[in-house]
Amino acid sequence: MDEADGYFGERVAAAYDESSGDMFEPGRIGATADFLAGLAAGGRALELGIGTGRVALPLARRGVPVHGIDLSRAMVARLRDKPDGDAIDVTIGDFATTRVDGTFSVAYLVFNTIMNLTTQAEQVACFRNAAAHLEPGGCFVIEVVIPELRRLPAGQNVVPFQVSPTRWAFDIYDVATQATSSNYVEVVDGRGEYRSIPFRYVWPSELDLMAQLAGLRLRERWDGWTRDPFTSDSRQHVSVWEKPADRP
Repeated sequence: MDEADGYFGERVAAAYDESSGDMFEPGRIGATADFLAGLAAGGRALELGIGTGRVALPLARRGVPVHGIDLSRAMVARLRDKPDGDAIDVTIGDFATTRVDGTFSVAYLVFNTIMNLTTQAEQVACFRNAAAHLEPGGCFVIEVVIPELRRLPAGQNVVPFQVSPTRWAFDIYDVATQATSSNYVEVVDGRGEYRSIPFRYVWPSELDLMAQLAGLRLRERWDGWTRDPFTSDSRQHVSVWEKPADRP
């Protein structure tokens, strides 16, 4: 872990866009930006964990002013290198607690980033921070996976999700604490490298309770950005919580 940039330092930032290739598929990005632009309804958007600007840039091109918060200067530097990247305002800091000026119509946290906060207290603080930035009637949006505990064989705590002759990737779960980690082993030029990133998985119902603690209420929940129904077979969800119009 980089002391300044956390787990998303220069080495990760340099390859982030390529390693997350399917998340950059135009149809997926377009659906995400359209969903968020609809909620913004002409207002401002706040992205928690803005990273390299995967969502912020297409959202800004739809006419939505975007402000971002991110701990990693290395990731934000990649955003700055992209066309129109300098036009996005970014504050460097922990998105669970960092405040910026003004209020927003929508705040959002995508691509499982809520799980980068590795304690329940930090996740609750994130909801409260988002709520504090929202104008009355504004919305907080999270995109996150459903924990894949059903894939765990009895008595085991490891789920592999990538296997190739030169790369192995697997998640490790602790069901008692909801701690998990994504682990990567890669062989390059005959040399093996290992990287591990910690997370805390969280259930939809738990997120709803966090929202209540922050004064928000569930407005809608979908399987994804195209508003497919959320069911017991969904492997991820996009949830929208609303700040009541009568709440300051």
